Amino acid sequence: MKKFIDSLINAWKIEELKNRILLTLGMLLVYRFGAQVTLPGIDATKLGNLTNQTDQGIGWLINVFTGGAFSQASVFALGIMPYISASIVVQLMGIAIPYLQKLQKDGESGRKKINQITRWLTILITLIQGPGYIYNLYTTLPADAFLLGFASFSFLFSSVLILVTGTIFAMWLGEKITDKGIGNGISLLIMVGIIARMPQAFIQEISSRTIQANGGIMMIVLEIVLWFVIIIACILLVMAVRKIPVQYARRTVSGDFEQDMMGSRQFIPLKLNASGVMPIIFAQAIMFIPAAVSGLSKSDTAQSVAGMFSNPFGLVYNIVFALLIIIFTYFYTAITVPTNKMADDLKRSGGFIPGIRPGVETGDYLDRIMSLITFPGSLFLALIAVFPAVVVSLLKVQGAWGYFYGGTSLLIMVGVAIDTIQQINSYLLNKHYDGLMKTGKNRKAVA
Repeated sequence: MKKFIDSLINAWKIEELKNRILLTLGMLLVYRFGAQVTLPGIDATKLGNLTNQTDQGIGWLINVFTGGAFSQASVFALGIMPYISASIVVQLMGIAIPYLQKLQKDGESGRKKINQITRWLTILITLIQGPGYIYNLYTTLPADAFLLGFASFSFLFSSVLILVTGTIFAMWLGEKITDKGIGNGISLLIMVGIIARMPQAFIQEISSRTIQANGGIMMIVLEIVLWFVIIIACILLVMAVRKIPVQYARRTVSGDFEQDMMGSRQFIPLKLNASGVMPIIFAQAIMFIPAAVSGLSKSDTAQSVAGMFSNPFGLVYNIVFALLIIIFTYFYTAITVPTNKMADDLKRSGGFIPGIRPGVETGDYLDRIMSLITFPGSLFLALIAVFPAVVVSLLKVQGAWGYFYGGTSLLIMVGVAIDTIQQINSYLLNKHYDGLMKTGKNRKAVA
């Protein structure tokens, strides 16, 4: 603990790192403040029905990713999710559209053009989602909650314009944090929104266990211990890699010294979960469809289907959810891990995998290894995704607190925290300080 505190003190001594941390914290505070600002024309004291809509189920998930802004009818009610949706669409379109494939190979200039396309697509998606959100307000809130008149054009136009502006501003905050701050800005905005809902969920759980005599303090202690175990499991999933040994031909590195590189071995780290949380996000988006489509019909069968796919803690929901996650894990890994390109780059740099012929055979070998390690990775990912339903069913945990036992929210928190710590570590190690992580002390200072 002392070394960790010393590392934090050392981080504060590095002027550039300190400024980046302060900038990041400031922009996150601006985002959290904006999430509390209600849309003009809505009575903030009459949002009870909207809050009840987001107390559980799918509404609660949407509210978590917007940091509570959805239930506050906030200017950031759509949050950063339209940008995430646009990024996913552009990434998937890059598989089929040659122009986007060319941009992906054009380096920094291509990346800037892809970012610009993503921004315009974000605006388009927000223009579609904005009226949908306002329609949800019309059907959820009482008529006297609309100060400018119920279903008035002036309120609709101004609210959609504000929602689009709010999403663009949130997107700008995320990009500025990435460029000028510390960590991935978009991911940090999502993580802060998720963390903002944790205290309320935990207080509700304590109230249920103590005031309602539903297990008492011992159950709360058990839940906390189990929660830390799940966090450790998520860290293992995020950090786990399969190291493929690589050997390079004889060469000499020149500079202040010369080093014979003949026989030196390096590794290609293939991640157990190369797709991150994207399979869960894809699967979650698909799971919204049956409930939405079935809800359009009044038949008993349609209502039954809508009920099954509207309950995130139900058996049918989680079986289908887990299968979709496994499928999407393979799909997303296949399109994001270019094994053939890795093999070509390795061949051009004079490297080879011992026992494997460079070129096509190396690409096939890497592809086979990725397929083998993706299977346990997808199973582990699916298990973590459905674990909230397990704790809610077996331990009778409150639904709001149960969501933090796995799924997208916990994986995002763990992944973003690890990424941010690694960036802070790089600054500390470059200044010859011990890092926040244990491996930081192994760095040798250069005279």
